[in-house]
Amino acid sequence: MYSNGDIFIGEVIGTAILILLGAGVCAAVTLSHSKAKSSGWVVIAFGWGFGVLAGAYTAGPLSGGHLNPAVTLGIAIDTGTWDKVWLYVLGQMVGAMLGAVLAYLVYFAQFNANVTRGVKDKVTSGHEPTPTLGIFSTIPEIRNPVANVVTEVIATVALVLPILAFGLTKGLGESGVQTLIVAFLVVGIGLSLGGPTGYAINPARDLGPRIVHTFLPIPNKGTSDWSYAWVPVAGPLIGGALAGLIYTAAF
Repeated sequence: MYSNGDIFIGEVIGTAILILLGAGVCAAVTLSHSKAKSSGWVVIAFGWGFGVLAGAYTAGPLSGGHLNPAVTLGIAIDTGTWDKVWLYVLGQMVGAMLGAVLAYLVYFAQFNANVTRGVKDKVTSGHEPTPTLGIFSTIPEIRNPVANVVTEVIATVALVLPILAFGLTKGLGESGVQTLIVAFLVVGIGLSLGGPTGYAINPARDLGPRIVHTFLPIPNKGTSDWSYAWVPVAGPLIGGALAGLIYTAAF
């Protein structure tokens, strides 16, 4: 249905928009000298939801707007069509890295000002400058790999299974309402299930920006935490596969 070129370009653009708005809201809430500083988890959840909304609607005509390897995997298991999976995932990874770079450029002055303020705070209160990884990728509140993977698996099933089931609801796809509902689903997952791990629920969303964080010239940026990086990749992929299997068996 979609050409190879359209799939790649659509996934690059759509995922870049998703990460630009998602990492952007995390930067807005986290960084010093941001007007949205400390505005909270609800703001972050809606920022990511709107990122999904904008990215999926933009990519939809070109690629179907997967924006997520876990979604692509679930669809492939359901349909049995695997030949374009690699192209979707490649586009998603490139788009995720591009979106992370764009978010960094938007908040370039704040990244530098945040470090300056952090150094002053360290002098007066003993605190280190604020780490920046959480703007780009997920960090668990309690580091327990088994529990963290289970959280990501369940949260991803809660995303991918409804996405597959929405296709059975007559008229949703044609009207475009399906994408809106998915965006609100992402908000709901963030509010309900995001507390333990930060709800990656998307390998590209976490891995692409983590790679970018490693190489960006952010002063005193802190660790990129590669020892944890496998969790938000493996968990969502397992969850996407389970969702595809459950959907195939039950529907």
